[in-house]
Amino acid sequence: MSDDIDRLLGGRNEPRRKDKDLFETVEEVFDTATVMTIVELTRRKVIRKLSGVISAGKEARVYLASGYRGEYLAVKIYLTSSAEFRKGIYKYIAGDPRFENIRVRDTRDLIYAWTRKEYRNLKRMHAAGVKVPRPVAFMNNVLVMEFLGENGVRYPLLVEAYRELDAEELRNLYRLILEEVVKIYCKARLVHGDLSEYNVMVTPGPDVAIIDVSQAVDLSHPNADEFLARDLRNINRFFREEAGIDTLSLEELLEVVKTCQAMKREDSSQA
Repeated sequence: MSDDIDRLLGGRNEPRRKDKDLFETVEEVFDTATVMTIVELTRRKVIRKLSGVISAGKEARVYLASGYRGEYLAVKIYLTSSAEFRKGIYKYIAGDPRFENIRVRDTRDLIYAWTRKEYRNLKRMHAAGVKVPRPVAFMNNVLVMEFLGENGVRYPLLVEAYRELDAEELRNLYRLILEEVVKIYCKARLVHGDLSEYNVMVTPGPDVAIIDVSQAVDLSHPNADEFLARDLRNINRFFREEAGIDTLSLEELLEVVKTCQAMKREDSSQA
């Protein structure tokens, strides 16, 4: 298995990485089942080679990868050994009609379902015109998607970039994020569920892209309204307290986002 890991991370002929996080990631992420999943994705010509870690969290690591057409890809690998993660994510699956028949025997089953959920959320949002990474493939606990960045360097998160922007640019980003929230709600019929300055990327323009959509739920989910209000409060808090710009009230934001529901009800009543 160590040979497979070494090959996937660039081969023995490349300089050994000194990054402590990468070594910890190899130990935590690349169990036998995950290595075999990566190998299968290479056999299917989805990915050609993994490079370094783009981001590292408690639940997952995201790697830079190259595809067979020379393109950069982002490969998200969920850890399958986190019992705490299981407790935290089950509330986003329970109540989602897309997963009502799921059979969860252990943590690994749940993580596999979670990976499938993020892929499906990305696909649904991308089809609706939401600015998210284009989903490429998934298998077990591995999700492959479009890499958002240039020359192998990812675009910055909002929390990383906002200090370099002026007030007018920040106000525009606030508006752009709200436009994406409306598209997620009205066109994709989803609620992000964990929106904050840590999962909005600032792309050239400046523009925005929404990432980390694994916890997004269908509008029929019993907690959809609660999650939507939390998303909007998070965005308001950041722009008001950290970026220092004026924001709309939560009530105003909810009215804007839910306009499509009101219009749908009105159309139904007139039919």
